[in-house]
Amino acid sequence: MGTKHQSSADPISDSKKKRHLGAFKIDTGVEANECIKIYLVSSKEEVGSPDSFCIKPVDLNHFFEEDGKIYGYQNLKITIWVSSISFHAYADIIFKSILNEGKGITDLKSSLQNIFAENLVENKDEFLNTFSSDRQYIKSIISTPGALQLTAANEHTGDSDFNSKDASNLEVFRIVGEPVGYLYSRLVPLVLLLIDGSNPIDIIDPRWEIYMLVQRAIVHVEDSHPIFLGFAAVYRFHRYPDSMRLRLGQILVLPPYQRRGYGGILLKVLNNIAISEDVYDLTVEEPEDSLQHVRTTIDVQRLLVFTPIQDAVSSAVSRLKQENFSKKSQACHFAPPSSVVENVRKSLKINRRQFLQCWEVLLYLGLDPIDKYMETYHAIVSARVKADVIGKDSEGIGKQVIDVQTEYDETSSFVMFKSLNGNATKSEMAEKQSNIEEQLRQLVDERMKEIKLIAEKVSGEPI
Repeated sequence: MGTKHQSSADPISDSKKKRHLGAFKIDTGVEANECIKIYLVSSKEEVGSPDSFCIKPVDLNHFFEEDGKIYGYQNLKITIWVSSISFHAYADIIFKSILNEGKGITDLKSSLQNIFAENLVENKDEFLNTFSSDRQYIKSIISTPGALQLTAANEHTGDSDFNSKDASNLEVFRIVGEPVGYLYSRLVPLVLLLIDGSNPIDIIDPRWEIYMLVQRAIVHVEDSHPIFLGFAAVYRFHRYPDSMRLRLGQILVLPPYQRRGYGGILLKVLNNIAISEDVYDLTVEEPEDSLQHVRTTIDVQRLLVFTPIQDAVSSAVSRLKQENFSKKSQACHFAPPSSVVENVRKSLKINRRQFLQCWEVLLYLGLDPIDKYMETYHAIVSARVKADVIGKDSEGIGKQVIDVQTEYDETSSFVMFKSLNGNATKSEMAEKQSNIEEQLRQLVDERMKEIKLIAEKVSGEPI
């Protein structure tokens, strides 16, 4: 980490400087998001180059002070380079002068180490040397005992930006045991910066596995090395009495390689692992909207060619076309039979919650032309969203039942509570009900848009 224009030997750590009261001013600080830029670089030539890839972190402010600001520096500019080869980082800190006008001086070194930990290199020359000294770092990880190479060549996701020629150059490796900790400790800064609301996994727990997606080194080219594209962290836990479950805890494709179908490749590899090892199911922990979109698209593609459910889909579609849906109680008539839900779980390892979302897309695809049956279909989706959000027994006086997904049994996990607002006036209750209905309308509209996007994608792309 380098600093320029310092006014003392160690201005970053010195927070005890005082100014004369007569010249006292309030330091308003600067938001971390405004003065820090982070670049992902793959060679020492890219360090300082205007063509370097600038990444956009989720939020840098929460790493600095309670209000997300940095205090004590005039015209502060921090440039951070992160190596995509070894994941080391170097910070170049420039400021005009140091101030202490009421808020103290932020300890930049400590704050940056909270993000980058031991990955942060203090000397620039040492950082530049890592591009040669650690050039084979990824190769060393995938060459460790226990690393399992998995096929990725046949996992094309149908993404429009995906070059089919790239598929033959891709490899996925499963990393288990101690190497998980060595690798993940270097990936943590990228996880914190790029995955919203993320927390590091417990690398001491041996049940964590990492699936690495890499681009194969070029054969017969001197000093060629595998290129790290992304990873998925998966937790393997026991399900009583004698089966295992897989849960995807984190997945990240490095920003320069995003929107190329690589995230979908990782998901498809995990689906294949779940099936080949005959685990109970594969779940995803709190997926972001973009991940859920890719996941559902892939699962719908799989279900469209899964013969055992086709009769059930056709039957539900036929009833939808013939019946006039008008009561909430009729929504269950169009849900998949429990035997179908179980068959999908056993064969494709898609859990019930995920399958019900895919089922809505399958019905949408079957209702052709959809415009003719949109009112009925919209009512069914609305009833399902309302049941998920408000509860199965939302009509009860002051009582609600809310589904709560757990790793034990998501089909029978719930919370019941009774409202303490029993003395609310009619006007207050009416206002509350109006707010709830408006929120539900927004959720239903968002869900309908998502269904349409997925349906258009799977019907227009090869499966």
